[in-house]
Amino acid sequence: MKYSQWTGVATAVLVMIACYLPWMEIPTLQKIVTGMDNAGTNLGKPAKLHLIFCVIAIAFYLIPKVWAKRANLIFCALGVAWAARNFLLYARCEMGTCPERKYGLYMVLFGSVIMLLAALFPDLKVVEKKEESL
Repeated sequence: MKYSQWTGVATAVLVMIACYLPWMEIPTLQKIVTGMDNAGTNLGKPAKLHLIFCVIAIAFYLIPKVWAKRANLIFCALGVAWAARNFLLYARCEMGTCPERKYGLYMVLFGSVIMLLAALFPDLKVVEKKEESL
């Protein structure tokens, strides 16, 4: 794919922005939780790992080497796994209180999947080695 690298970089930036957007709202506590602000819950700050994965992925998208594309595939797959974990963790009901999912959580999940797809189809020119005949 011709623009897969730039699609991956743009999506990584989108995921980084989505880490600061609302992920869920707890109506009984009247709190809005983001990836970087847990608003008094015990969920921690899972967006820090998303930010680390996105920075590493951007670096690997821009390096035109085969090893960088292979390493990027690993980090993007870890990012999808972490996004799925966060989606399941933030969307669950606890003690009769079901949170309302917000758009930031969906953006992180779908953005991580698009990053993985962009890493699966890198735009890398393969140079064939010419064999010298005797």
